[in-house]
Amino acid sequence: MDKTEMRELLTNKIEIREDDDGNRTLSGYAVKWEMKSQVLGMFFKFREQIKKGAFLESLNNDDQRFLWSHDPSKVLGRSKNNTLRLQEDNTGLRFELDLPNTSLAKDTYESIQRGDVDGVSFGFNVQDDEVDEPDDDMPLRTIKKAKLIEVSAVAFPAYPDSEVSARGYDPMKERVEEMKGYREEQTAKIKTLIDL
Repeated sequence: MDKTEMRELLTNKIEIREDDDGNRTLSGYAVKWEMKSQVLGMFFKFREQIKKGAFLESLNNDDQRFLWSHDPSKVLGRSKNNTLRLQEDNTGLRFELDLPNTSLAKDTYESIQRGDVDGVSFGFNVQDDEVDEPDDDMPLRTIKKAKLIEVSAVAFPAYPDSEVSARGYDPMKERVEEMKGYREEQTAKIKTLIDL
């Protein structure tokens, strides 16, 4: 099962620049640290936040792509050749993308410049997380370490009224199913002890 999760961040702060030679650059934040999400999850509701440093190892060891709307056939840049630069700062995960001289890149630039596209999304695989049960009974998932796969410009998020939204793999459903199995196992052990 593909456990890639995607989160989309509504922003009007994708910066666009064009120099005298016609080179075009996009920049902004793909992730902001410890910003609690709106309610996520299709089966079990939860909130989420990402800790500073969560992507640091991945940034040092992996090759990320910048895509148009999560489409792997529409690559606009990549970290391996330095056309996509990603770095963690005190605010979040910042990206800077040098757009290629392609029709897709020109369309992307125009769509962002006009304000038609103002979303940024990222795909990742979780390597370490924890879930707390705060006072409001809404579980809070904290991503402590993850492999960053891609960053995308997106036309609109899955849930337009939220700042961050989930699509694809639902980690809380899997966690609840694991806990259910564990409880059933423990109940069977207790029953066996009582019957002795």
